[in-house]
Parts: sequence; C-alpha cells; structure tokens
Amino acid sequence: MLRLALKMLYGDRAKYAMLVGGLTFCALLMSQQVSVFCGLMRWTTATLRNVQVPIWVADAKVEQVNEVVAMRDIEVDRVKSVPGVEWAVPLFWGLLNARLPDGSFQAVQLTGLDTATLVGRPGKMLAGRVEDLRLPNAVIVDQVGVKKFKKKGIELKIGSTFEINDKEARVVGLCQSDQSFLGQPYVFTTYDRALEYAPPQRKRLSFVLVQPKPGVDPATVVETIRAIPGLTAYTSDDFFHRTIDWYMKNTGIPISFGTVVVLGIVVGIAIAGQTFYLFVHENLRFMAALKAMGARTRTLAAMVFLQAFAVGLAGYGLGVGAAAMFGFGVLKGGEPPFYMPWQVPVFTGVIILFICCLSALIGLVKIIRAEPAVVFK
Repeated sequence: MLRLALKMLYGDRAKYAMLVGGLTFCALLMSQQVSVFCGLMRWTTATLRNVQVPIWVADAKVEQVNEVVAMRDIEVDRVKSVPGVEWAVPLFWGLLNARLPDGSFQAVQLTGLDTATLVGRPGKMLAGRVEDLRLPNAVIVDQVGVKKFKKKGIELKIGSTFEINDKEARVVGLCQSDQSFLGQPYVFTTYDRALEYAPPQRKRLSFVLVQPKPGVDPATVVETIRAIPGLTAYTSDDFFHRTIDWYMKNTGIPISFGTVVVLGIVVGIAIAGQTFYLFVHENLRFMAALKAMGARTRTLAAMVFLQAFAVGLAGYGLGVGAAAMFGFGVLKGGEPPFYMPWQVPVFTGVIILFICCLSALIGLVKIIRAEPAVVFK
C-alpha cells in the first residue's frame, strides 16, 4: 500500500513539482531569513569576540557592548583591588574618522589595548606582528578596513599611513576580525596612543578588562565589582546575551525578519495545502476503491501522510540546501551577514513538518468523508 501511495504521488509529476516547489520556497525563505537575522545579531557582539576576556567592567548605565559611557582611569585601580582579580587593564573603544591620503574620510572603530600587555589583541594576523603596535604611531587594521580603503582606491598595506584627528597612523599589521554591526573597520593601537587620537575630554576609559584568579568563579568576581558605586560588570557570555536582548527589545530588526518568516510559513501552507488537496481530490476514486476493497482508515492515513512527508523531505532538503549555498556565496563577500547554527535547520524542519501534517490532515478528511460508491460514479 505504501509503495502504491508513492507511485500515485510520483505519477502526477505536475502536482508533485508544485508541492516540492512550494515547500522548497518556504524552507528557503525561512532558513535564509533566519540565518541572516542570526548573522546580524552576531555582528552586534563582534567586539566581544575580537577582544576576548572573561570579564568586562563598564559604567553602571551601560546595557550592551556597543554602548560606551566613558569612565575615569582610576576605575582600573579600583577594580584591581577587588578580591579574586588577577589583573585588570584598560580598553579604549570609540568611533572616529580617519582621513585618508586622498583627503576622503572613513569612520573606524578605534580600539586601544593596554600598552604593556596588549590584552585583547587580534586573534589572527594576516601580515605583520602585534608587538609592532609599540612602535611610534603604529596601528593594525582589519580585513574590513582593507576592503573599504580599496573601494576608495587606496591599497592598504604595511607602511601605509593615514590620519586620525590630525595625527599620523602608520599601518604595521593587518588582521582578521569579526565584522561589527556598525560595519566600520577595526583599527587596533595601544591605549595611550588611542587617547592621543581621541578628542580630549575628562573621562576617556571605555571598559576595564578583567581576568579572575585561577580557581575563582568569574560570577563571584562580577558580583563583587558590581558592589562598587558607579560600575557594573558582566562575564563575556552574560554580556553577549544582554547585547542580543537589547537589540531584540530596542530595534525593529526582529519584527522585520519575523514578518518575512511568517509570510513564508503562510505561503507554504497555502501552496502545499491547496495543491495537496487537489492531488487528493483527483485521486479520490482510487482511495475510495481501496476503501471499498476493505482498506482500513489507518492504512489510508498512512498512505496520505507518507505522500505528504515524501514531498516535505524533498522540499526541506532543497530549501535548506539552497539557503546554505546562498550563505557560502555571501560569506565570501562578507555581506549580508549570514550565520546558520544548527537550530535554524531544526526550526525549518519543524515548520515544514507542521505544514506537511496540516496538508495531510486536510486531504485525509476528504478521504474519510468519501463514500466507497464514488468509484462507480
């Protein structure tokens, strides 16, 4: 019986193609849009991955990593005095304009690392050495900067120079970093030099990076630091989730992508449900004949659900595969953002399964209500 059900399905090639095409489009739309959304959310936490430390200390009003409220330099010493802290170093992070040799401007995310330890240094160097940051006017630019400078006709390489706040910045290295939500290149330098590049103001410390002592729970250190007036602290994981939550609650990004995903589900249900209903309707006399010959409702239901799941499996595989191919294509260019964790195919699979079950139930109701005598009409 089950083999007969598949023969009936594959025999009507037009309906089969429409069913697979509808579910493929639905799976593609959901997988692609959810993956782009995940990639965009991943961009919002790029700084946490580019500057990897266990604990971040910020002003008490800071809610996410891309929000900087300047603090006094004395806060570094206050954090160092907290029990359980092995070391604490300053970090400068700010959005500044770089003046290129041709006179044009490019916004950059200036990241000032502790001069002595260079904690938070780039993880992957494409050219040059991180230690060369201690040379006069030295900076390291990431691959995004190379691409954006090239669009302006400037080939960025070791030895290239540009200006930040009318002060020379000489490139001593190129690095690989995660692209940020703002889309501007990361420029790494030392903390002291970053203060020279930045506009003068009374408070200029952005974050304090902390390493707990061996055997000390980072959460315990975080709670102790939060007891200091005017400061707050987060573990890297906590800061990551707080940043994601902030963008989810305070931007229209979830609604925009969610609307597209819902439309994909509605389109999938409409196309698959209607087409499968027509398919069952055209094959109703064959099902009625089987019913007249003694086939049980359970057997007919198994046949209908097998047909629905066969279509769903094909549409799911083609849709998710097409989304993955799209991702491999855009990842080479870096835009738009694309990140497909394992939860995305699972989510898509659950929705496709729901659509298949709903379509099968619609068709099954038609078969159950049909009288065996319909085969003689």
